[in-house]
Amino acid sequence: MNSRTEQLKALDRLITIMDELREGCPWDRKQTMQTLRQLTIEETYELGDAILENDLEEVKKELGDLLLHIVFYARIGSETGDFDLADVANDICEKLIRRHPHIYGDTEVADAEQVKANWEKIKLQEGKKSVLQGVPLGLPALVKANRVQEKVAGVGFDWEAPEQVFEKVREELEELEAARAGKDRDALEAEMGDVFFSLVNYSRFLGINPEDALERTNKKFIRRFQFLEERARQAGRSLHEMTLAEMDVHWEAAKAHDPKP
Repeated sequence: MNSRTEQLKALDRLITIMDELREGCPWDRKQTMQTLRQLTIEETYELGDAILENDLEEVKKELGDLLLHIVFYARIGSETGDFDLADVANDICEKLIRRHPHIYGDTEVADAEQVKANWEKIKLQEGKKSVLQGVPLGLPALVKANRVQEKVAGVGFDWEAPEQVFEKVREELEELEAARAGKDRDALEAEMGDVFFSLVNYSRFLGINPEDALERTNKKFIRRFQFLEERARQAGRSLHEMTLAEMDVHWEAAKAHDPKP
């Protein structure tokens, strides 16, 4: 691993390159925070994919892409006189110190859950009007549900045991079926949302990130369906021409070929 000096030298090199690109490259000179925003979101998702695949070489590369974006935003901020990279780093340092009084003060904590609870209390003391104020509006719904539940749990608004949450899942499923029978489209959508929300809550109680769990299943389904498609091609058949029973034979073969859960 590189020494602290070597790490700081590498960051200085990146800052220098960013300055050179911003001054000399037409594309880099043209960028604004608004044009970079979507690119940053895409890079974040690419990092998430690499982490899910446990591809550490790719994780390293994607972290580099995100680090470039941070340096890029800071460079733009320095041009307008609003902030630079030092301001960004110092702000996060001050926040970390302020929100970890058990490390930088005399507060005592028993476990990680108490640390999270203290974190939320400190945020309110800093002027936040709501525990949920820090949840980005643009988050995907599944991720947002998980963050909302984590936030309110941090101040004690939570179930006491997984069994209670699972019972809530059962209750919401029953209400969903009742709405389906009633053929009220708006009620059906509302109840489906409640089912998803309660399942996210149950995932949290089991210590499972629901986004990671669903994406894992997405990837598994894609792998197996593409195997099915390949088997059909090898047989000279089109999926449109096959019966569901015929496709199911290939699907079972896909599951046997890809036993990863």
